[in-house]
Amino acid sequence: MFDGKLIVFSAPSGSGKTTLVRHLLKQKDLNLDFSISATSRAPRENERDGIDYYFISTEEFKKRIKQGDFLEWEEVYRDNFYGTLKREVERIWNLGKHVIFDIDVVGGLDIKHIYPERTLAVFVKPPNIEELKIRLKKRGTESEDRINMRIAKASVELATAPQFDHVIVNEDLDTALGEAEDLVRDFIR
Repeated sequence: MFDGKLIVFSAPSGSGKTTLVRHLLKQKDLNLDFSISATSRAPRENERDGIDYYFISTEEFKKRIKQGDFLEWEEVYRDNFYGTLKREVERIWNLGKHVIFDIDVVGGLDIKHIYPERTLAVFVKPPNIEELKIRLKKRGTESEDRINMRIAKASVELATAPQFDHVIVNEDLDTALGEAEDLVRDFIR
């Protein structure tokens, strides 16, 4: 059986983890496939079910939690669940690929705890909170209240950085991309 690895990228929203993960997925020699998370939130304008997330109702999400279908899950905001279905990791390993995650810090640390030897956990930090707020505003996808909620959550998430295997400060994107590639290449060797 394929000895697949798990590559976790976690960060406060707006830190650039999705940009790093998308770049890594384009590096064919890394043999990565993206773990699609499940969520109970509604899709954003350009998001598609089964591509960006598995969009399921809050009731269905809670039912699947009780059934033990999730590797990890979290209620990120009230009635707003995110999680990784066990079958998603199995699907990717069955393809003979390593799994890469773009996931919140709690979920990332949960995966590291479940598979400590098979997981590389990387925390992506913004240069500072002010820059993080600018990035979130530039997205234009959320209200000021929602941005403020994300900033408040970011302060808590930043405190978890020392629990990860590596921290990448995403101040210069090219530098961060190179650092991410080097970390993943070294880990899957």
